[in-house]
Amino acid sequence: MTNACGTTHHELSFCTGTAHHGCQHAEPKWPYAGRGHSDPVAGSWALQVQDLVIGYDLQQAPAVAGVSMNVAGGQRVALVGHNGAGKSTLLKAAAGLVQVRSGTLRVYGNAVGACHHRTAYLPQRSDIDWHFPVTVADLVMTGRYVHLGWMRRPSRQDRQLVGQAMDRLGIANLSGRQISRLSGGQQQRVLIARALVQEASLFLLDEPLNGIDEATRDIVDQVLSDHASRGGSVLVATHDLGRLSESFDVAIYLSGGRVDSVQTLPGGRFTRNACEGQRDAATQEIAGP
Repeated sequence: MTNACGTTHHELSFCTGTAHHGCQHAEPKWPYAGRGHSDPVAGSWALQVQDLVIGYDLQQAPAVAGVSMNVAGGQRVALVGHNGAGKSTLLKAAAGLVQVRSGTLRVYGNAVGACHHRTAYLPQRSDIDWHFPVTVADLVMTGRYVHLGWMRRPSRQDRQLVGQAMDRLGIANLSGRQISRLSGGQQQRVLIARALVQEASLFLLDEPLNGIDEATRDIVDQVLSDHASRGGSVLVATHDLGRLSESFDVAIYLSGGRVDSVQTLPGGRFTRNACEGQRDAATQEIAGP
């Protein structure tokens, strides 16, 4: 295996947020929207949320109303709740897509967007125009754009990474297929492959397990487990309670834009301290000041 400057082979990797690892991302000469780059803050959470309030309309109740929570490196966290509980809004805020009314939101100790490529956000499949005339390989390649910036074409290394990700998700045989011809499970595999080639540390996934076949569910579970075992973090919005224990370390239950409870799952493999950090943040919110 060689590093990002090698010419023979490059394996999928990502920036860690640990105290002794910086980010190996090489900022493009002309990044999109003038975005910059900041290394992770030593000892920080992958995602830290404190007293977060988000509202789309000042005349209505906030979609997220004072949520506090933490996601550690190497942790798989499920956001559980019915439609309207605030799951999607919280994910969009962590991705920098909605404005925060008040509270604190940090990604690896920095403001949201301080290193844009470090966070991979996958919306619900219904939010994507699957009739857009693009192939599977082209869509997966868009995960590399944050590294390419303007005026730079994908390199051989970029194409290698796309091939590896498609192999990992079992969709290499679909590389030339138009995305309009994919099943729901295939669509979700393509989106996960796109997140992998971005080489992000924090995955923010909105209902990735909704309406997919068991084979795809198994593959997605394994990919997310592998990502966490290498120090990456996963935050998934879901209302599927069937396989929580085998797929996640912690479940945070939302209701009406607030944290209702936090559950350390029996199949979770995470450290006690990190799970206690989750409960402490949630307990502070539930109990009030």
